[in-house]
Amino acid sequence: MAEKSVYNFRVEPQQVDFTLRATITSMIEAVLNTAGIDAHGKGFGVDALNADNHSWVLSRMAVELDRLPAQYAPYAVATWISDYGRVLSTRNFTLADAEGRIFGRAVTQWAMIDLAKRTAVDLSWVGRAHSEAIVDAPSPADKPRKIREVTPMRMWEHRVVYSDIDFNRHVNTLRYIEMMLDMLPVEKLTCERPMRLDAHFLHETRFGQTLRIGCEERGETDLFEVKDDGGVAAVRACIEWK
Repeated sequence: MAEKSVYNFRVEPQQVDFTLRATITSMIEAVLNTAGIDAHGKGFGVDALNADNHSWVLSRMAVELDRLPAQYAPYAVATWISDYGRVLSTRNFTLADAEGRIFGRAVTQWAMIDLAKRTAVDLSWVGRAHSEAIVDAPSPADKPRKIREVTPMRMWEHRVVYSDIDFNRHVNTLRYIEMMLDMLPVEKLTCERPMRLDAHFLHETRFGQTLRIGCEERGETDLFEVKDDGGVAAVRACIEWK
């Protein structure tokens, strides 16, 4: 069995807001970048999959942050794969400060798609071919929860432009998160308290589409839904403030 991989980062000035603490989005970005770095190093990154016209896509994600580190603070992200299924692979993360204190946890579930057909493919072969990458350790948090219904209290529209698109030619995960967070009061985003974000990516949206982002407040939980210009839900998410 493999060991957890650890990668070192630092909170850079472009990753903080006016409180001089890292933004939620920048911590999620570090998690997703770590996934890509680790997969590439182990031989099943996007570059390797592209040779067969395949790619990784994020299906579900849960991120827990107890606090946000300050500008220039060093931190480490540990990552490990706990299982491969036929449809989804589970990759886990912990974020720790320079003293080794864990301040964040994440559980992500990934699918593989055929870039020509834009459909999911069986990824069991990855688990067989790279069984040495599986770590015998549990996820550090509950797996991503499904959000089945959102009744928006307010809405706004966003036309998908070039800067929203990633290497898979659809809207980047972080752009969805930014769209959702931008609907919240700045006081909520800059308060110092733990939070958990769950996101479920239902189908892709692409350049030129007009998205409708809805937000519903339920006490200490904010729920979000992003629909494409055909009215189909593309993403549902929730943030629980603790």
